[in-house]
Amino acid sequence: MNHDADGAELLTIGAFARASRLSPKALRLYDELRLLPPAHVDPVNGYRRYAPAQLERARLVAWLRRLGMPLTRIREVCELTPDTAAEAVAAYWAQVEADTAARRDLAAFLVDQLQRKDTAPMTASATPLTLRYAARTDRGLVRPANQDAAHAGPRLLAVADGYGPEGGRAAAAAVSALQHLEDAPAGTDPLSALEEAARRAHRAAPTADEATGSTLTALLRAGSQLALLHLGDSRAYVLRDSGLFRITHDHSLVQSLIDEGRLTPEEAPSHPQRAQLLRSLDGGSPFTPDLQLLDTRPGERYLLCTDGLTGVVPPESLQEVLTAAETPEQAVADLIDLAHAAGAPDNVACVVADLHPADAEVPAA
Repeated sequence: MNHDADGAELLTIGAFARASRLSPKALRLYDELRLLPPAHVDPVNGYRRYAPAQLERARLVAWLRRLGMPLTRIREVCELTPDTAAEAVAAYWAQVEADTAARRDLAAFLVDQLQRKDTAPMTASATPLTLRYAARTDRGLVRPANQDAAHAGPRLLAVADGYGPEGGRAAAAAVSALQHLEDAPAGTDPLSALEEAARRAHRAAPTADEATGSTLTALLRAGSQLALLHLGDSRAYVLRDSGLFRITHDHSLVQSLIDEGRLTPEEAPSHPQRAQLLRSLDGGSPFTPDLQLLDTRPGERYLLCTDGLTGVVPPESLQEVLTAAETPEQAVADLIDLAHAAGAPDNVACVVADLHPADAEVPAA
């Protein structure tokens, strides 16, 4: 077979590669993936031949690959009408720009964090720090009960989001298990102390006929550093001169789909399994928290919150409130108000804390 159904002469893979600006190797891969199968494959020698009419699709594939679009998504775009395909490409590029901005912010945070390593010993000895803090939970406007918990103290900040029939008890127990760390003796390893306290809470998590458990995100002050422990999809942020940075990564199904490029951040809030967690305090699954030691400086403001806030309030609004509020008490109240203005479909817990030099005067509440 040397002609297609319209009588046009078929092109060899080499000729088609030159015309489409795709390499023969790429064409073989796209054939295996059924993204761009040849019009004819010789049953004897396996030579591939392509119809001239396939050039338009091949060039589209080449352009989309240059954009960095995953092959699975390219296959979907190629099956769309031109207008719908244009919308899909625009949506993909908007996601790329959002992801790039998020990576840029993360890079800035990491650069700043690494640069602090050299000055951390000097800062620790020269500038003892203290926390000014506020915490609040709210039932929201839809849920019949409040299953969130929060704590803010001179050394410990924590939020927990319970789920299942015993979720409220699980969240309260998770936060309570850490509160003795407020009085931990000097020299205690903060990361080890947090991990061990949370491990006990994990083992003691209440059981029920249905899945039950809690998220847990906590910060423990140790000199000029903060130890972070994180499980689930509650979050921790830091506001610095360079902006607001999220310092936790959600342990959720939708976040894993976003990481794999199978879901956009814009699609996540409406995903039917958006509440499914991959890690939590539940007594049954492995205990695998994220642990990190953060170097700090006076003037930073920290936010810990459950997804009842971040699920309805965008990061730019969080930053506006955290930047404008004069005190943590005002920031917490304004954040709860934002959640209510967005419908507050879930419980909300948030903690806001400011770092000050130990001998500095702080604003009155």
